[in-house]
Amino acid sequence: MEKKTWKSHLWDWFKPFLFAVVLTIFFRDLIFLPMTIEGSSMIPTFQQNDEIIVRTVYHINRFDLIVFKDDSDRIFVKRIIGLPNETLSYKNDQLYVNDVLTKEPFLANSFVDKASGTWTSDFTLEEITGQITIPEDEYFVLGDNRRSSNDSRYFGSISATDIIGETRMIYYPFKRLSIVQ
Repeated sequence: MEKKTWKSHLWDWFKPFLFAVVLTIFFRDLIFLPMTIEGSSMIPTFQQNDEIIVRTVYHINRFDLIVFKDDSDRIFVKRIIGLPNETLSYKNDQLYVNDVLTKEPFLANSFVDKASGTWTSDFTLEEITGQITIPEDEYFVLGDNRRSSNDSRYFGSISATDIIGETRMIYYPFKRLSIVQ
């Protein structure tokens, strides 16, 4: 049996450490990103200073919670309401996609129930953007706190290329640790 040198022992210890570092960087920076919520536009789903995990590998569906950058590189967290090539409107606080009533189950909560009056003001996509349908590879997003949200009603639809990822998990503070819908 061949006797190992100290360099060989050191290399044997270093390889798993190096592998762990590379794996951590891969998952933290390429697949999962930690982020902090700033603002109140997503209350009650997210609160100010909630720490969330953002998945950078995703498939976009209606009502997904996404993180994206705007034209000035500000980062937002909003909910996908409209998909490419759809018409969109709100009438009497109800969402209509392609003229079909579409329920928003995430708005069935005590925060919205306690608010008096209209939660989402009436509008059509054409009134807001001048377009009849959402453009190809673009999405219409709204904050869950509709009365206090800077969203597609103000800056228009967002490009798929501006989307950083999707989020579904609050990991801090620990008392709010949860999977969100």
